[in-house]
Amino acid sequence: MNTESQPTEDDAAAPSAYEAAQDQTRAETVRRLERSMGVLGTAAVNRMEERLGWFRRMSAQDRSWIGLVAQSGVAAFVDWFRNPGRGRPAITVEVFGTAPRELTRSVSLQQTVDMIRVVIDVVESQVEELAAPGGEQQLREAMLRYTREVAFSSAKVYARAAEARGAWDARLEALIVDALLHGDQVEGLQTWGSALGWSHTPVIAVAGDVGEDAGGKVLDDLRSAARRLGYDVLAGTQGRRVVVVIGVGDRYPVDELPLAAAEPLAGLFGDGPVVVGPTVPDLHAAGSSLRAAVSGLRSAVAWPDAPRPVLADDLLPERALEGDAEARRQLVTEVFLPLRSAGSPLLDTLSVYLEHASSLEATARMLFVHPNTVRYRLSRISELTGHIPSDGRGSFVLRIAVALGRLSETREG
Repeated sequence: MNTESQPTEDDAAAPSAYEAAQDQTRAETVRRLERSMGVLGTAAVNRMEERLGWFRRMSAQDRSWIGLVAQSGVAAFVDWFRNPGRGRPAITVEVFGTAPRELTRSVSLQQTVDMIRVVIDVVESQVEELAAPGGEQQLREAMLRYTREVAFSSAKVYARAAEARGAWDARLEALIVDALLHGDQVEGLQTWGSALGWSHTPVIAVAGDVGEDAGGKVLDDLRSAARRLGYDVLAGTQGRRVVVVIGVGDRYPVDELPLAAAEPLAGLFGDGPVVVGPTVPDLHAAGSSLRAAVSGLRSAVAWPDAPRPVLADDLLPERALEGDAEARRQLVTEVFLPLRSAGSPLLDTLSVYLEHASSLEATARMLFVHPNTVRYRLSRISELTGHIPSDGRGSFVLRIAVALGRLSETREG
């Protein structure tokens, strides 16, 4: 005999009766929620003003938008709670769609989480009054599910905004770097920089190679490292070349710039030279630093023993030989003209000294002076130009500068 119990009509009817009771409880809770929507939204905004300092500091317009988002969130929850068979709520459209896209720039993701927490606390604190008798657990479970969806949707909104902003920032960075490099006089340069959060001065430029199979990793690493150091940064690639413009701020004494600011970043470039442009006062003047760094990078191959990083100003002779007109002008202005202004004995002594293999005695014999006189004149040359004639590198710089200076005088005369 089969002794298993068979379902009775009462057993079959029991689930439907339970579901009907649940639906009735839900409907009553919905009516209570609908009557309280305005109060809940206002209470949420008031609680945010009490607990969130950043909310109190916002503009009235932004606070009103946030209040609208809170109201929309409550209304969307009530509508979703009324129809549980609809599945997942469309949070992004129903809640965040009420606010302008620009609000994501005024409110951070962390602040959004704070807002959501406040709204949840307000609703949870009134569950006993809002839910129909016996519907408290039903309302709490619905709130948990709904707030989970709000959290996911918040992350999605900010992820999309960050993705779009990142793409826009990358394009704007490339545009600024290109304008600086080509010497374009763009009136909106400072405005573009402000849009990227640029505020620090003075400014330097650094150029190096991208490295083997590095792709965009070098740029990402340079941006991250520069921001950890507290710099403003613009970066871009041009073929195998990486150029970076840095707003340094007051992290280093002026007499240590620009090398001190560039040294922490030098190891992130690929193999080969890393060239640092001169310090300039602001972003608008950064083009001269950037062009000097790029010119130095092109010509650094002529100085295999150059330090890394190396100043673009230390590569003036190589840049001049490469055809850099600014480097030629700088050598003439900073080296040749001070020597010429000091009188012919210094220039004559330097020329003879360089022609006679840096021999002190041979120079003295050719000029019919005492060797101590030659020593004195060489010391004066070092003081005036910053380059030591007896040093291999110094003699090379001086030789190129004097040759360029005499050529320029020939052209002018």
